[in-house]
Amino acid sequence: MSRVLFMCGPSGSGKTTYARALERHGMVRLSFDVETWRRGLDPSAPPARELKAIERALRARLISLVGAGEDVVLDFSFSTRAVREDYRRLLQATGVVPETVFFAADRATVLARVQARAGEHADAVVLTPEVAARHFDDFEPPTRDEGPLTIVEG
Repeated sequence: MSRVLFMCGPSGSGKTTYARALERHGMVRLSFDVETWRRGLDPSAPPARELKAIERALRARLISLVGAGEDVVLDFSFSTRAVREDYRRLLQATGVVPETVFFAADRATVLARVQARAGEHADAVVLTPEVAARHFDDFEPPTRDEGPLTIVEG
């Protein structure tokens, strides 16, 4: 049975650093930022139509990888419970119960990390201070009743 991990946290919380380490150990990493970058789009503000196409492609790839027995790390933000539940429903037919890894970094740390980004690659998306603050302030942390949860202090 495949293992699927949801990287969960606001921008700058440490999700991608952790996900890349898992990737080096054999998990397949799927990322909106990487796919947006690959398509030549601005990852900080891709057009809604393109974002929907990227999501369809990532969802299809996730199901294909799980069907092939691959372990997958979803390097998304999973910023709301509704999004997490949507992906749980997607995986339900496969029998996989995803694990959520929540990155609990404080606001000052997260905003400093995002501000330090240079935008030189897909994993270093530059956000304005206002957008980064909104991402942090609007983030809905996961709760234990959502399923398997690991909290990484950041």
